[in-house]
Amino acid sequence: MFAVIKTGGKQYTVAADQKIELGKLAAKPGEIVTFPVILLGGDKPSVGAPLVSGALVAAEVVEHARGDKVIAFKKRRRQNSRRKRGHRQDYTLVRITEILTDGKQPSKEAKPREAKPKAAKPKAEAKEKKTAAKKK
Repeated sequence: MFAVIKTGGKQYTVAADQKIELGKLAAKPGEIVTFPVILLGGDKPSVGAPLVSGALVAAEVVEHARGDKVIAFKKRRRQNSRRKRGHRQDYTLVRITEILTDGKQPSKEAKPREAKPKAAKPKAEAKEKKTAAKKK
C-alpha cells in the first residue's frame, strides 16, 4: 500500500518503512508526526477531494540536517563583475511508520533518544602526550 501526502507545498509518494527528506518541520527528533492523505493506493485505490477522509500517514522524525551546498555564480563578461553565493537548504529526515485508514490513530509512541557519550578521554590523552613531549 502507498499514499500520496502533502506537506510544505509539495506532494510525496510514500510507503511504510520508507525514509524521506521533507522541508524543515517543527518537531523534535523521535516525535511522531502525522500527514493528511491526498491519494491512497493499493488493492482499493481512493482519491480524495481534496483529502481522503479518515486516512493519515504517521512518521517518526529521525533528524534535522542541511543539504549539500548549492553555488549560485553569476558573471557578466567584460564587465569585471562576478558574484558567488552559496546556499544550504534545511530539511527533516522522517521514517514512515504506518499508513492508517478508517480513522485510526498512530499506535507507535515516540521513543526516547539515546544520549551519545562525549569523548572526553582522547582530549585528556592528547594533553598528556604534549606535556610529556615538552619535558623531554
